[in-house]
Amino acid sequence: MRLEGKTAIVTGGGSGFGAGIVRKFAAEGAQVIVADINKGAAEAVAEEYGGTAAQVDVSDADSMAALAEAHGAPDILVNNAGITHLPKPMEEVTEEEFDRVLAVNAKSVYLSARVFVPAMKARGSGAILNIASTAGVSPRPKLNWYNASKGWMITATKAMAVELAPFGIRVNALNPVAGETPLLASFMGEDTPEMRAKFLATIPLGRFSQPEDLGNAAAFLCSDEASMITGVAMEVDGGRCI
Repeated sequence: MRLEGKTAIVTGGGSGFGAGIVRKFAAEGAQVIVADINKGAAEAVAEEYGGTAAQVDVSDADSMAALAEAHGAPDILVNNAGITHLPKPMEEVTEEEFDRVLAVNAKSVYLSARVFVPAMKARGSGAILNIASTAGVSPRPKLNWYNASKGWMITATKAMAVELAPFGIRVNALNPVAGETPLLASFMGEDTPEMRAKFLATIPLGRFSQPEDLGNAAAFLCSDEASMITGVAMEVDGGRCI
């Protein structure tokens, strides 16, 4: 029960890595708000443990402000919601695709800081966790602007950590490798045994990241056990970035 008595908001908590983080946080005693653009998915995960669901578009300022107004500043904020464009040459990614990837993966971190950081500062405590990616450390070809958005997220994490440390707020990131989530097929372009084998060949431990893997790492970084850790972008990647 490392998170007993803590409140947490997990964006993109209705599926994939986000749902894995929600389940682990709940098992560790936290009261979790499952925030997702898909209200039905958020409700389904929240119902598993008697939690709270909230519909939110993390790329929209008004939607994020409404989330903060309804639930206040949590002890733990996980910026997990993310999307990608399909694999293609960088110059063929449309402007609409580029704008959407940067809005969901990067602007969302800025918007969450605007609505939650002031109250965390006033309280003098908080843990923020950004779910970045190995793509921001060791980019894969044809996912160029997705790679760039996750590199931005890693740098933002370190910058936030330095600025917010005097206020008792820790900021860290996790860098998962491709995992068993709804985004897997988008990363690969097509979900076939051959494409899976190609991806797995780049991961020394020989398997994809699982939602449980991210939940375990997130619970540690957001708990008091990690009270001296801030500004870290921890790889949960089976050795891919070695």
